[in-house]
Amino acid sequence: MMLRLIATSALIASPAVAAVEGKPFFSLYNSDIVVLLGFLVFVGVLVYFKVPGKIAGLLDARAVTIRSELDEARRLREEALELNASFERKQAEVKNEATRIVEKAKADAQLVAEQTKAEIEASIARRLKAAEDQISSAEANALRDVRNTAVSVAIAAAGDVLAKQMDEAQSDALFQRALSTAQDHLH
Repeated sequence: MMLRLIATSALIASPAVAAVEGKPFFSLYNSDIVVLLGFLVFVGVLVYFKVPGKIAGLLDARAVTIRSELDEARRLREEALELNASFERKQAEVKNEATRIVEKAKADAQLVAEQTKAEIEASIARRLKAAEDQISSAEANALRDVRNTAVSVAIAAAGDVLAKQMDEAQSDALFQRALSTAQDHLH
């Protein structure tokens, strides 16, 4: 490649070009020749010190570095995509779990509400039963008190009637008969 460049430069700086200016071609006064010679010396120095090989080596090393950086970037991109997919799966799982928790909480709240309602109804029924029992007991006590009072009044009235109708002899006879009946039952 370097030789092609030198050959191309030599063709461009041909004697026909130098002759147009009116100066001899192989003269140090011809700037084209001086430039050509300087360029050839420069290219020769580069080739002698193996600069093109070093440049090619540096470029190859840079290409390897770039290739490894691209591979690393691809690997990091794939990891990022995997992480993103993993986070999306976890987010969906968390969302589903949250939905399940909310549904369970609603079901539990409904169950507690139903249990509380049943307990309240049972409590009301017990209180009503207790109130009915108290009312029944109060009625029975009232009836008993009324009967007892009626009996007491009737006995008192009968006693008053008997006391007014009975004389002392009848009273003694009645007392003696009750006494003998009581003695008979006791012995």
